[in-house]
Amino acid sequence: MGDVGEPGRGPAQPGAPLPTFRWEQIRPHNLPGDKWLVIERRVYDISRWAQRHPGGSRLIGHHGAEDATDAFHAFHQDLNFVRKFLQPLLIGELAPEEPSQDGPQNAQLVEDFRALRQAAEDMKLFEAKPAFFALLLGHILAMEVLAWLTIYLLGPGWVPSTLAALVLATSQAQCWCLQHDLGHTSVFRKSQWNHLAQQFVMGQLKGFSAHWWNFRHFQHHAKPNIFHKDPDVTVAPVFLLGESSVEYGRKKRRYLPYNHQHLYFFLIGPPLLTLVNFEVENLAYMLVCMRWMDLLWAASFYSRFFLCYIPFYGVPGALLLFVAVRVLESHWFVWITQMNHIPKEIGHEKHRDWASSQLAATCNVEPSLFIDWFSGHLNFQIEHHTLMAQVA
Repeated sequence: MGDVGEPGRGPAQPGAPLPTFRWEQIRPHNLPGDKWLVIERRVYDISRWAQRHPGGSRLIGHHGAEDATDAFHAFHQDLNFVRKFLQPLLIGELAPEEPSQDGPQNAQLVEDFRALRQAAEDMKLFEAKPAFFALLLGHILAMEVLAWLTIYLLGPGWVPSTLAALVLATSQAQCWCLQHDLGHTSVFRKSQWNHLAQQFVMGQLKGFSAHWWNFRHFQHHAKPNIFHKDPDVTVAPVFLLGESSVEYGRKKRRYLPYNHQHLYFFLIGPPLLTLVNFEVENLAYMLVCMRWMDLLWAASFYSRFFLCYIPFYGVPGALLLFVAVRVLESHWFVWITQMNHIPKEIGHEKHRDWASSQLAATCNVEPSLFIDWFSGHLNFQIEHHTLMAQVA
């Protein structure tokens, strides 16, 4: 065993004893250009490499100066392959007397969780049934065709148009659920097939970027319900959630009548999330990050949609149909994604262990055939967050 390490020391030399570090030495290394993290009691300096991280620098940076062992296991399928990239970043290991976790922890819970995850893997519970997802894609495509046939056969009147909008909104909502599973690489054995299928569903069937979705969604899984780390709850000053309501009250900030936000939420939140926020954020991401292939996929969706419906409605009518579908699906999306998180703890970073942080931010909804379908099986949120975050 090596001596106690010195801050700023370079990568460990092959064959040389590893220097040891205490948590008090690791804690300061959580700055934008200076990040360390701990995986399986080994200390890694990711300061320069974070920008090259396939999941993005924010995702890995959210675990700065923490034990990221369980996050490392949750986000990677082939651990032996990924460990090859870690070796050049190794600078030492935790001192023998140091606990594996820094900060609030439940050692027994961590041990039980890891045993549970291993048991689930041994029972092959993570192996998907391709026929189920083929059926899911089939019913989405059938709804897309049904909506067009409704207008083609019955004409663009108010009743057929309303029916078509409802069918299209249902199709779009189910697309969110399917692409979500594909983004977690939980459908096919090879991650490349999952990513390609996600690009098709997200791009051609929805008009969004798969990379944009993964960029924000993986942060949500890494730090659910944590301000400035989970994009889903960083919504102030429009809405105040969890601890932010207390902070705004103490500082007497009042940009909006927050005591009435439960009333105006339904006028701003669900109607505009997909139609405005997601559309703008998605386009900005593709342009800034130069995701030209994603842009082409998205363009194929808009081309198909307007070529299908402009002959019946003209440009203004087709735009109105598009807006109606986006507003309807946005309501659906908000309910199925927020019912499992908003009722739980929302606040600043507590530096808990993986299992505790996931359990504090998620809850399940009682299953039924309808709820399972309606929510895309996201009613099993505890299992999803703690056990199934694999993305690479």
